[in-house]
Amino acid sequence: MNNQILLHACCAICAGHPINLLKSEGYEPIVYYFNPNIYPSEEYQKRYNALKTLCEHFSCKLISEEYKPEKYQELMIGYEKHKEGSERCKRCIEYRLLASAKKAKELGIEKYTTTLSSSPHKNFEIISNIGKFIAQYYELEFLNYNFKKQDGFLKTTQIAKELNLYRQNYCGCDMSIKRILQS
Repeated sequence: MNNQILLHACCAICAGHPINLLKSEGYEPIVYYFNPNIYPSEEYQKRYNALKTLCEHFSCKLISEEYKPEKYQELMIGYEKHKEGSERCKRCIEYRLLASAKKAKELGIEKYTTTLSSSPHKNFEIISNIGKFIAQYYELEFLNYNFKKQDGFLKTTQIAKELNLYRQNYCGCDMSIKRILQS
Protein backbone atom coordinates (compact mmCIF):
# COMPACT_ATOMS: atom_id res chain seq x y z
CA MET A 1 0.00 0.00 0.00
CA ASN A 2 1.30 3.41 -0.94
CA ASN A 3 0.77 5.54 2.14
CA GLN A 4 2.15 8.78 0.73
CA ILE A 5 -0.10 11.81 0.50
CA LEU A 6 0.76 15.19 -0.96
CA LEU A 7 -0.18 17.86 1.55
CA HIS A 8 -0.42 21.32 0.05
CA ALA A 9 0.64 23.67 2.85
CA CYS A 10 -0.16 27.36 2.87
CA CYS A 11 1.96 28.02 5.96
CA ALA A 12 3.44 26.37 9.04
CA ILE A 13 0.70 27.68 11.34
CA CYS A 14 -1.96 25.77 9.40
CA ALA A 15 0.18 22.67 8.75
CA GLY A 16 1.10 21.34 12.21
CA HIS A 17 -2.14 19.59 13.08
CA PRO A 18 -2.73 18.22 9.54
CA ILE A 19 0.76 16.68 9.45
CA ASN A 20 0.29 15.21 12.92
CA LEU A 21 -3.18 13.86 12.09
CA LEU A 22 -2.13 12.35 8.76
CA LYS A 23 0.86 10.65 10.38
CA SER A 24 -1.36 9.27 13.16
CA GLU A 25 -3.58 7.75 10.45
CA GLY A 26 -0.63 5.97 8.85
CA TYR A 27 0.10 8.40 6.03
CA GLU A 28 3.47 9.71 5.00
CA PRO A 29 2.80 13.38 4.23
CA ILE A 30 4.91 14.96 1.51
CA VAL A 31 4.50 18.67 2.18
CA TYR A 32 4.15 20.86 -0.89
CA TYR A 33 4.74 24.60 -0.62
CA PHE A 34 3.19 26.26 -3.67
CA ASN A 35 1.92 29.71 -2.78
CA PRO A 36 2.70 32.34 -5.43
CA ASN A 37 -0.12 34.39 -3.92
CA ILE A 38 2.00 35.39 -0.92
CA TYR A 39 3.14 38.99 -0.91
CA PRO A 40 5.80 40.29 -0.61
CA SER A 41 8.65 37.90 -1.38
CA GLU A 42 10.11 38.42 2.11
CA GLU A 43 6.83 37.15 3.57
CA TYR A 44 6.96 34.14 1.26
CA GLN A 45 10.43 33.32 2.57
CA LYS A 46 9.43 33.73 6.23
CA ARG A 47 6.56 31.31 5.74
CA TYR A 48 8.78 28.87 3.89
CA ASN A 49 11.41 28.96 6.64
CA ALA A 50 8.77 28.29 9.31
CA LEU A 51 7.35 25.40 7.27
CA LYS A 52 10.85 24.00 6.85
CA THR A 53 11.30 24.03 10.64
CA LEU A 54 7.93 22.31 11.09
CA CYS A 55 8.75 19.62 8.52
CA GLU A 56 12.10 18.97 10.17
CA HIS A 57 10.28 18.59 13.50
CA PHE A 58 7.86 16.04 12.03
CA SER A 59 10.48 14.38 9.77
CA CYS A 60 8.47 15.18 6.65
CA LYS A 61 9.77 15.74 3.17
CA LEU A 62 9.19 19.32 1.98
CA ILE A 63 8.94 20.25 -1.67
CA SER A 64 8.89 23.88 -2.68
CA GLU A 65 8.39 25.58 -5.99
CA GLU A 66 10.29 28.67 -7.04
CA TYR A 67 8.49 31.85 -6.07
CA LYS A 68 6.88 33.19 -9.26
CA PRO A 69 3.97 35.49 -8.41
CA GLU A 70 3.49 36.79 -11.97
CA LYS A 71 1.02 34.08 -13.09
CA TYR A 72 -0.97 34.51 -9.88
CA GLN A 73 -1.14 38.27 -10.46
CA GLU A 74 -2.43 37.64 -13.99
CA LEU A 75 -5.20 35.42 -12.58
CA MET A 76 -6.27 38.19 -10.22
CA ILE A 77 -6.68 40.91 -12.86
CA GLY A 78 -10.20 42.23 -12.45
CA TYR A 79 -10.60 40.71 -8.97
CA GLU A 80 -8.42 43.16 -7.03
CA LYS A 81 -11.34 44.85 -5.30
CA HIS A 82 -13.21 41.66 -4.43
CA LYS A 83 -13.41 41.05 -0.69
CA GLU A 84 -11.81 38.14 1.10
CA GLY A 85 -13.78 34.93 0.70
CA SER A 86 -15.09 35.98 -2.71
CA GLU A 87 -14.44 34.72 -6.23
CA ARG A 88 -10.90 36.12 -5.87
CA CYS A 89 -10.11 33.62 -3.12
CA LYS A 90 -11.81 30.80 -4.99
CA ARG A 91 -9.54 31.44 -8.00
CA CYS A 92 -6.52 31.43 -5.71
CA ILE A 93 -7.53 28.11 -4.13
CA GLU A 94 -8.14 26.58 -7.58
CA TYR A 95 -4.72 27.68 -8.79
CA ARG A 96 -2.88 26.21 -5.81
CA LEU A 97 -4.84 22.95 -5.70
CA LEU A 98 -4.40 22.48 -9.44
CA ALA A 99 -0.63 22.81 -9.03
CA SER A 100 -0.79 20.39 -6.09
CA ALA A 101 -2.67 17.77 -8.10
CA LYS A 102 -0.18 18.12 -10.95
CA LYS A 103 2.70 17.67 -8.51
CA ALA A 104 1.07 14.61 -6.93
CA LYS A 105 0.59 13.06 -10.37
CA GLU A 106 4.18 13.88 -11.35
CA LEU A 107 5.47 12.20 -8.17
CA GLY A 108 3.22 9.16 -8.51
CA ILE A 109 1.29 10.02 -5.34
CA GLU A 110 -2.36 9.02 -5.61
CA LYS A 111 -3.82 11.18 -2.82
CA TYR A 112 -3.63 14.83 -1.95
CA THR A 113 -5.18 17.34 0.42
CA THR A 114 -4.55 20.85 1.70
CA THR A 115 -4.01 22.73 4.93
CA LEU A 116 -6.25 25.51 3.66
CA SER A 117 -9.14 23.88 5.52
CA SER A 118 -7.33 24.55 8.83
CA SER A 119 -8.21 28.22 8.76
CA PRO A 120 -11.44 29.37 10.36
CA HIS A 121 -11.50 32.04 7.63
CA LYS A 122 -11.70 29.56 4.74
CA ASN A 123 -14.86 27.89 3.46
CA PHE A 124 -14.43 24.13 3.73
CA GLU A 125 -17.16 23.36 1.19
CA ILE A 126 -15.48 25.49 -1.48
CA ILE A 127 -12.08 23.91 -0.82
CA SER A 128 -13.62 20.43 -0.83
CA ASN A 129 -15.50 20.92 -4.09
CA ILE A 130 -12.45 22.33 -5.86
CA GLY A 131 -10.17 19.60 -4.54
CA LYS A 132 -12.51 16.77 -5.57
CA PHE A 133 -13.17 18.26 -9.02
CA ILE A 134 -9.46 18.59 -9.78
CA ALA A 135 -8.78 15.10 -8.38
CA GLN A 136 -11.25 13.57 -10.85
CA TYR A 137 -9.47 15.19 -13.76
CA TYR A 138 -6.07 13.88 -12.65
CA GLU A 139 -7.43 10.50 -11.52
CA LEU A 140 -6.37 11.16 -7.94
CA GLU A 141 -8.13 11.03 -4.62
CA PHE A 142 -8.66 14.26 -2.72
CA LEU A 143 -8.80 13.46 0.98
CA ASN A 144 -11.55 15.67 2.20
CA TYR A 145 -10.24 16.75 5.59
CA ASN A 146 -11.77 19.67 7.41
CA PHE A 147 -8.71 20.21 9.56
CA LYS A 148 -10.37 22.90 11.68
CA LYS A 149 -12.86 20.35 13.11
CA GLN A 150 -12.38 18.89 16.58
CA ASP A 151 -10.30 21.90 17.70
CA GLY A 152 -7.94 21.49 14.75
CA PHE A 153 -7.15 25.18 14.50
CA LEU A 154 -6.45 25.32 18.23
CA LYS A 155 -4.20 22.23 17.94
CA THR A 156 -2.27 23.58 14.98
CA THR A 157 -1.83 26.96 16.69
CA GLN A 158 -0.50 25.21 19.81
CA ILE A 159 2.04 23.24 17.77
CA ALA A 160 3.22 26.49 16.16
CA LYS A 161 3.59 28.14 19.57
CA GLU A 162 5.53 25.19 20.98
CA LEU A 163 7.95 25.35 18.05
CA ASN A 164 8.09 29.17 18.15
CA LEU A 165 7.14 29.38 14.47
CA TYR A 166 6.64 32.61 12.59
CA ARG A 167 3.00 33.67 12.72
CA GLN A 168 1.59 35.92 10.02
CA ASN A 169 -1.44 38.19 10.51
CA TYR A 170 -2.95 38.02 7.01
CA CYS A 171 -3.86 35.34 4.49
CA GLY A 172 -1.02 36.12 2.14
CA CYS A 173 -1.87 38.12 -0.97
CA ASP A 174 -1.30 41.82 -1.47
CA MET A 175 -5.07 42.39 -1.34
CA SER A 176 -5.38 40.71 2.07
CA ILE A 177 -2.48 42.69 3.54
CA LYS A 178 -4.09 45.93 2.32
CA ARG A 179 -7.22 44.97 4.28
CA ILE A 180 -5.12 44.56 7.44
CA LEU A 181 -3.31 47.86 6.88
CA GLN A 182 -6.62 49.70 6.41
CA SER A 183 -8.04 48.35 9.71
